[in-house]
Amino acid sequence: MRLKNTIIFFIIIALVFFGTYAAINGIEIGKAKIPSVKESIDLGLDLAGGVYVVLEAQTDIQGPELQKIMEQSKAVISERVDGLGVSEPNIVIEGNNRIRIELAGVEDVQEAINMIGKTAQLKFVDPEGKEILSGKNVKGSEPQYQKMDNGVEQPVVSLEFDKEGSKKFAEATRRLAPKTNDMEKIISIILDDQVISSPVVNAVIEDGRAVIQGDFTIEEAGRLATLIRAGSLPVEMKEVQSSVIGPTLGLEALDKSINAAAIAIIIIFLFMVIIYKLPGLVADISLTIYILLVLLGMKGLGVKLTLPGIAGLILSIGMAVDANVLIFERIKEELRVGKSIRSSIDAGFKRALSSVLDSNITTLIAGVVLYGFGSGSIKGFGVTLVLGIIASMITAVFITKHLLKLIVNMTNAKNTKLYGA
Repeated sequence: MRLKNTIIFFIIIALVFFGTYAAINGIEIGKAKIPSVKESIDLGLDLAGGVYVVLEAQTDIQGPELQKIMEQSKAVISERVDGLGVSEPNIVIEGNNRIRIELAGVEDVQEAINMIGKTAQLKFVDPEGKEILSGKNVKGSEPQYQKMDNGVEQPVVSLEFDKEGSKKFAEATRRLAPKTNDMEKIISIILDDQVISSPVVNAVIEDGRAVIQGDFTIEEAGRLATLIRAGSLPVEMKEVQSSVIGPTLGLEALDKSINAAAIAIIIIFLFMVIIYKLPGLVADISLTIYILLVLLGMKGLGVKLTLPGIAGLILSIGMAVDANVLIFERIKEELRVGKSIRSSIDAGFKRALSSVLDSNITTLIAGVVLYGFGSGSIKGFGVTLVLGIIASMITAVFITKHLLKLIVNMTNAKNTKLYGA
């Protein structure tokens, strides 16, 4: 029995060391590769660098109608951001009439700001300056390849209009196509008072489907398609705040935060061993498992790591330590009244459970509220705090108890001083 417990204990220790090494350095075995935590977890705006913009709706509309407008605007802006190819952008409605856009890791920050900030209504205008149709008539706009007369495939932008737009566009092309001068056959596509494309009408288009040809790359065609597809907002939006965060500053902050967290964790580990002896060592093993569980949870849920998120992680480590302290103090009390080590461990966990649950559940509620109603960095703090508390409950209540019982069964120890009593 003692041999079996010893084997189980050292298997657990080996797995913890393996997981810790893999988290710090990554592991490559043949074709299989486990990336390090730093490589696998996505960084938030404050660490990866990027841009955030706050837009405010310029309208006097209130109530449910304003809410509907803001949801429509958010959807349009999401389309624009998707066109930038940004991974997991954060786009949220703040208050009643503002939208906050956070784009981490964008390569061309100015392009992102320009595209997001284009808030005027999209217009199709004929050579005489008369508006033919607006962006609300555009059902779709996509980049694609089309085979030309010479047999070469070239990038183009396909357009599809709604029923009203199809009718208006047919009338305009019917009027412009017969003209002989190309300058008199242009339909200008205007966004934010700027011409973004000037295609020439070469044929009458009656089915509501048109193609813009030009000397495009596929990237340029995609950018134009995104502007046309997502160019029309239900209300004018004004940029009220924006900021660019350089990746160098973010990575420097990340390194300093990691170093600070490492120092704090080492001090906590030493404190637990000095004060609680053998249970403190077990707590250190459980805390290591706890950290690995949180990082695994963040990776699995696709949570972006932010500076407030790191703060939430460190705070939840403190909560996990606090749970162990409550349990170990109860165990010491049981040992002092003369109970055996096994009985003291069982009684200590049982008596401390209600206190541990109360303290963690109240903090868990706060974390859920922060995640549900917060935005940006507040949401990042909330999600890591929630993950941390859930992991701390698992490690403190179950893993620590199991490891302590394994050690007792391995050593058959009766020296209460080894348990801090």
